[in-house]
Amino acid sequence: MKKFTLLLIMACAVLLVYGQEENRSEVQTLFSNQKSLGFYGSFSLGYSQINGKDALVSGGRVAMIFNHSTAVGLAGYGFVNNMEGYHWQDDNILKYSLAGGYGGIFIEPIVGGLNPVHVTFPVLFGLGGVAQVRNYGPGYWEFPYYDTPESDLFFIVEPAVELEVNLARFFRTAATFSYRFTSEVELFDVNPDVLRGFHFGLTFKFGKF
Repeated sequence: MKKFTLLLIMACAVLLVYGQEENRSEVQTLFSNQKSLGFYGSFSLGYSQINGKDALVSGGRVAMIFNHSTAVGLAGYGFVNNMEGYHWQDDNILKYSLAGGYGGIFIEPIVGGLNPVHVTFPVLFGLGGVAQVRNYGPGYWEFPYYDTPESDLFFIVEPAVELEVNLARFFRTAATFSYRFTSEVELFDVNPDVLRGFHFGLTFKFGKF
């Protein structure tokens, strides 16, 4: 009797494991009724270097979350640096800065999203613009006037990795590390790859996860 009971328990265990494996092998889709659907909005602050100078980067994202594993949405960011390039004009030293922004769509795979600490891998694909700004002194800014371009458009792909912490059911925060791959820009006395570089920041997310 004991052997029969043991064999019955073992058979039930095998059937249970087999059934779980069968469920795992079923085709999954983003819009299946069995999938969960969430959303979030976020804002972020970060640091980067643009043309070798410190730069502030800020922006936000809005996204839909499918089955706690993939987010898809829109993102936008702005940036400004203090580019201490010196140029002589009428015996006055002029200082310049770069300012601009970019945005587009992003896809964000989420690994272990239900765990208190997990990682995500957002990748942004978009378009942006950058302008060269002349600074005469504190509180006085204007665009420079030269025959060469003072502004330009660029394409951008920005992959990132985020270490994310679930602080509450509706609130998460993440440390972000990314790299900007951009097309070349044409600006006065500026390298064409000036916008390419690393970015470090903090992201704060609010929503239904």
